[in-house]
Amino acid sequence: MSGHSKWSQIKHKKALTDAKKGKLFSKLSNLISVVARQKGGDPDTNPQLRLTIEKARSFNMPNENIERAIKKGLGELEGVKMEELTIEAYGPGGTALIIEALTDNKNRTVSEIKYSLGQHGGKMAEAGSVSWLFEHKGAIVINSNSTDLDRENLELLAIDCGAQDLKWQTQELLEIYTKIEDLEKVKRGLEAKNIIPESASLDWIPKNEIKIEDSKTKESLEKLLEALDEYQDVQEIYSNSKMSN
Repeated sequence: MSGHSKWSQIKHKKALTDAKKGKLFSKLSNLISVVARQKGGDPDTNPQLRLTIEKARSFNMPNENIERAIKKGLGELEGVKMEELTIEAYGPGGTALIIEALTDNKNRTVSEIKYSLGQHGGKMAEAGSVSWLFEHKGAIVINSNSTDLDRENLELLAIDCGAQDLKWQTQELLEIYTKIEDLEKVKRGLEAKNIIPESASLDWIPKNEIKIEDSKTKESLEKLLEALDEYQDVQEIYSNSKMSN
């Protein structure tokens, strides 16, 4: 794993089957509905909704699905009321995990996550015992192949736009960290310079990473992350682990 080990970003990309695409669209629809309910259904005045819609469109989610999700969030269509859930946990090798979920049944979701943790060498943690190991920040990912700028000038541009910190995940992918309140400003500043981000979101960034070198621990952690990601209620998984090659 690299960067801040956001599982949805670092796992190997696979062709989406119809079943996987349906599950992904369901997750995104729930997220859009919750964000619309909390802060309004107009993307122009709700930056978080705008970012979520952009994420949905990056996965080719149809506009009618997006519009339906917004209407559900605003109460214009019938739908199950979802609630946000943040679970802190420990994984194999003493790694720390933050799991974000959207659920219509908190007890079911907690039970499922607890089961997967137990099956793969992890366990639930008390609130606050893991989150202090992370910082909540804006995170913007730029592919350097999408611009004519070299690495140094791309970094300077990001700093000029208000970046708080920078980290190269790979030779091509630059992750830009911002204050939560500056995420939209930095993103728009980059776009004004024709730098189009691959993603922009509010993420949990580990203050320090734990390097996983033992092959069995690495395998257990990967299986745990895969199992958690399979749950429809789970939106994002963050870890402070760093896998050795």
